[in-house]
Amino acid sequence: MEDQQPAAGDLTADAEETEESSGEDAAETGESSDEATESADVADAATPDEEEAATGAKAKRRRRKVLAGKRLAIAIALAAMLFVGSAAFAGAAVQPYLSDRATAATKLKVARTAANAITTLWTYTPENMDGLADRAAAYLSGDFEAQYRKFVDAIVGPNKQAKVTNSTEVTGAAVESLDDPNAIVIVYTNTTSTSPLTKNIPSLKYLSYRLFMKRVGSRWLVTRMTTITSLDLTPQV
Repeated sequence: MEDQQPAAGDLTADAEETEESSGEDAAETGESSDEATESADVADAATPDEEEAATGAKAKRRRRKVLAGKRLAIAIALAAMLFVGSAAFAGAAVQPYLSDRATAATKLKVARTAANAITTLWTYTPENMDGLADRAAAYLSGDFEAQYRKFVDAIVGPNKQAKVTNSTEVTGAAVESLDDPNAIVIVYTNTTSTSPLTKNIPSLKYLSYRLFMKRVGSRWLVTRMTTITSLDLTPQV
């Protein structure tokens, strides 16, 4: 067989096709390069905007945190002010109550002491008459104690001889004034006396007294006493 050589026209056509193909590839490469460049430019252009947006977002978050912190601080301060204010108000409201309560307790103590004093001073029997002044001394002070003891010494003999029994019942007591350490108390009483000499017919008297008292340490003592009213209700036989 004979070797067949390619025709010159075929080679030229192939060369032209190759050149055209190379040109198209180059064109495509150029277009791709241009597109890449444009993308890079777009990316470069977009990057500053994104950075600015991110920076702005961070700044906003910081501002929100700062504002939140300020609001929290204000809320805490207001709560503290309200607590202090309420505590001060409560203290101011409670103080008069405590003062009134203490005054009421003192008045009650003074009134009870006065009632016990009157009961002791004017209650006796022939058997315990001798110790009357000593029993009464627990409620009396100063000159008034000495005056009462002198009075008892004067009546103890005749009352024992007549076998007088005296009983005093307190029907009421009221504090007329209280100016610590001094107080004035009014005491209302019913007193009954009996004696064999009167056939044990009771002598009935309604008496009221004004007691002047003074606080000595923790005790209230009678310093003076006057009679306000004296009404004899003894039956006439």
